[in-house]
Amino acid sequence: MRVAFSAVPDSHLPAVDELLSIAVNALGGSERQGQITMVNAVQRAIDRKEHLAVQAGTGTGKSLAYLVPSIRHAMDTDKPVVISTATIALQRQLVDRDLPRLSEALAKELPHEPTFAILKGRRNYLCRYKATAGWPEEDEQDQLFDPREVSATGRMVQRIQEWAEETETGDRDELVPGVSEQAWRQFSVSAQECLGASRCPSGAECFAEMARARAGEVDVVVTNHALLAIDAMGELPVLPEHDTVVVDEAHELVDRVTSVVTGELSETSVTLAVRRVARLIEQPIADQLMEAGEDLKALLAAAPAGRVDELPQVLGMTLALVRDAAARCVTALGPRGADKDDPDRAGQRKAAFTALDEVHDTAVRMLEAYGHATEADRAEVVWLDAGSDRRPPTLRVAPLGVAGMLRERLFGDRTVVLTSATLALGGTFDGMARQWGLAGPSASGPGAGGPGAGGADASAAEPVKAGEWQGIDVGSPFDHQRAGILYVAKHLPQPGRDGLPQAYLDEITELIKAAGGRTLGLFSSMRAAKAATEALRDRLDVPLLCQGDDSTMLLVKQFAEDEPTCLFGTLSLWQGVDVPGPSLRLVIIDRVPFPRPDDPLTSARQRHVAAKGGNGFMSVAATHAALLLAQGTGRLLRSQHDKGVIAVLDPRLATARYSGFLLGSLPPFWRTTDPAVPRAALKRLSTEPS
Repeated sequence: MRVAFSAVPDSHLPAVDELLSIAVNALGGSERQGQITMVNAVQRAIDRKEHLAVQAGTGTGKSLAYLVPSIRHAMDTDKPVVISTATIALQRQLVDRDLPRLSEALAKELPHEPTFAILKGRRNYLCRYKATAGWPEEDEQDQLFDPREVSATGRMVQRIQEWAEETETGDRDELVPGVSEQAWRQFSVSAQECLGASRCPSGAECFAEMARARAGEVDVVVTNHALLAIDAMGELPVLPEHDTVVVDEAHELVDRVTSVVTGELSETSVTLAVRRVARLIEQPIADQLMEAGEDLKALLAAAPAGRVDELPQVLGMTLALVRDAAARCVTALGPRGADKDDPDRAGQRKAAFTALDEVHDTAVRMLEAYGHATEADRAEVVWLDAGSDRRPPTLRVAPLGVAGMLRERLFGDRTVVLTSATLALGGTFDGMARQWGLAGPSASGPGAGGPGAGGADASAAEPVKAGEWQGIDVGSPFDHQRAGILYVAKHLPQPGRDGLPQAYLDEITELIKAAGGRTLGLFSSMRAAKAATEALRDRLDVPLLCQGDDSTMLLVKQFAEDEPTCLFGTLSLWQGVDVPGPSLRLVIIDRVPFPRPDDPLTSARQRHVAAKGGNGFMSVAATHAALLLAQGTGRLLRSQHDKGVIAVLDPRLATARYSGFLLGSLPPFWRTTDPAVPRAALKRLSTEPS
């Protein structure tokens, strides 16, 4: 779907299309119709205070298409525009490359050279006071029994201390090489633990406060989805006052917000609360929380992992003990604002309140997740994560949907532009829109009733009136029909649970031989990726790398630099690989990436949608698979000159009743089910000069 909008300039500033033309010429680029369409659509949404979803394929230049109207709006209103991303890589691209070049290009056309800053959560900045004050120890108790862990953490702590003397920003990402979370926690505080700049002895030189101050003075603030959610849903603002947000990588917004609002309860969280509060209150009261934590530890160790649909009596009693013991500790701590004249004690009390509140409030959420009249009335799901050698069993609670939260807190009083290369699933924006809380059809997009109808938490948001949001696909500069083949191996058996069938390994071998290597293998599990790697190393005469052999960044670098090399891996490679050129001619996908049937959250969401009368499989499982498939197939064409084949080994993409929805979510590659076609094409490509 292509919709062209004209901007409605209402100020003395140059029109947005004029600014775009200046920027493109200054940066040595060329005008692209999709980019022009998008820049005008974003400006129109800002002018009309509407929300906008823009699907912009790889190569469109979407960053420039939303940055230009964002800067123009910031200049016109003297308010910053917030740009939110899901990945550190895109944040760095915006701050280190795109914004500096764009600001320089537009400086002469605007009242002043555009300014920008990056803002992260408080935990990402070194806390000067904690680095020097006697705060409670953060060490995990299980580390005390592993000298190697203690030694490694000690070396990292020493590095942080040395870096703290010279850093000008306190930004953790500038500490290279990085350090473990365990070491970093000794030098950082959460927003809940922070004393506040006015009460903290180091408040005048606080790195986090300085970053916030810089963000309040610039035109563009770059942040991440997690901080955007914290700002929207918290009681106190984190971001500077703004009326426009651009959410890039918007296909990840729901998952990132869900992570922010997921609660956890384990022996570790209870023990941490006890350690923080024990030195501040009478011992018998702290001991009650310790005993409740021991009961929880024993119960979780014996319980089966997975979703907890009904609250067992013993778990209910144990959660109530934890809740009540934490509440008594909070009461024993006294007024929250006490000890203003003693920063050390104030800091210890604030840390204790934070840990106790988390334990208490999470236990309350878990207890309140039960007792609803019907499944349709349920709002949250509780499940037990079995843990590992390094992590204890953990009970988690998460909302069945975040649409209502986003609708009320993010979209309520500002203009939001959401963009990604993958938003229109099954040919419609409706599925993603319902997950965001924009229930109802868009004014320009397809009508309601598609596969996403009745999505999780759809009822939590009131229907959106026509004109409140727009959904547009500005296309892609790539000629998918000519540049790529989508091959579905219809003749293969359906994938099973017992690993890769021999027929799949044979198919992969023939395809890679035809391509001369140059293959990215995207697998639905790490077990499948490793199994394929081991089975094929003796059958192929090209280098074969597997995720986990080294850092993912180094593996991708090696893959890109050596043409015959193949790289196999799982989830992070589906979305995180950008390798233009002849090193990537073939993308292999082993199976349609449905969520695991035993995944607690997605299975609960699927059941919840069905209880409300919707199609749980299509709304949750198929939408999840479509999103990942679209991201995975998007790895093939990364530049105008790229060519190649995407091979999906799972025959269900051609035969299942939902195949039309999945195929409708993918770029318009030329399709075939004939195995001879992709092999011939790959052989021709392998002989072309690089």
